Amino acid sequence: MYLDNYPISSNSLEKFYHINGDQLGRQYKEHLSDYNSWAQRSHADDWMIFPKNIGSCLSIDETSLSNGELYTILTNKAARGKKGVLVAMIKGTRAEDVIEVLKIIPLRQRRKVTEITLDMAGSMGQIARQCFPKATRVIDRFHVQKLALDALQEIRIKHRWNAIDEETNARDNAKWDNKIYTPFRFDNGDTKKQLLARSRYLLFKSPEKWSQSQKQRAKILFAQYPDLKKAFGLTHDLRLIFSKTKDKAVAYTKLAHWYNKVTDSGFRSFNSISATIHTHYREILNFFENRSTNASAESFNAKLKAFRATLRGVSDIKYFLFRVAKIFA
Repeated sequence: MYLDNYPISSNSLEKFYHINGDQLGRQYKEHLSDYNSWAQRSHADDWMIFPKNIGSCLSIDETSLSNGELYTILTNKAARGKKGVLVAMIKGTRAEDVIEVLKIIPLRQRRKVTEITLDMAGSMGQIARQCFPKATRVIDRFHVQKLALDALQEIRIKHRWNAIDEETNARDNAKWDNKIYTPFRFDNGDTKKQLLARSRYLLFKSPEKWSQSQKQRAKILFAQYPDLKKAFGLTHDLRLIFSKTKDKAVAYTKLAHWYNKVTDSGFRSFNSISATIHTHYREILNFFENRSTNASAESFNAKLKAFRATLRGVSDIKYFLFRVAKIFA
């Protein structure tokens, strides 16, 4: 049946089969499905585990289901987001609670896991260490790069607030002198405030992906704000380390040089990523063994959110989790 295998709502079947979607939904829940006899129903809103879905390479991440309620999700990369992808789904992110549930899975099965990708949250690392003792822990490269991009954007935002204050003061002074305020515009037509606002997205991209207008804007931006040019260079260098380097030993050297450049730059906004690399450099470098990321987990989280949107929200969390298990476990 479609509802057993696809993340769709009963109402979405109305126009194709000329049926009452609400009635089909009730019939499926109460009679057509095995929801009432589902073995995990009693504890599903707290945890679900599917030991048969354990593979050698897993991802662990968190997602929000309804009303901001967080769940820790363990997925099997080999399933590629399809049937068999879901290994466990546990309410909350507290390491002790998640570990207690995952240890229900026999140790011999957990020892089969050779690699697990995760973010930099301390709880995730603790879960991975205690539950999968044979697994190499790999911190997702995109989380590391995001820290660098956040640091870069922090510098841009600081300049933008200064530009707003500067323009506001100039406008007030012109008004006081009974003059019409005309802001200075660069060659591309941007005011200083607009330049900093419109540069946001180009700073996320590599220069080779800039449009012609973005190239012009970047040239003006970096001429006006040399610190932004320097900070962008740091984030781009980090991006290139992850995208171009193949050998782990070479990556270690390059990352060490990059760390020193960040330290020498004096950018306080980069303190967070400096501390992260110092603390997690082993797990970050493990990326260069198999180039594994948490993309599969992020993709699965996106599917859950899309499914939730299709249902127009989750009113019965246990039944929603039953549908999730039916489709993905």
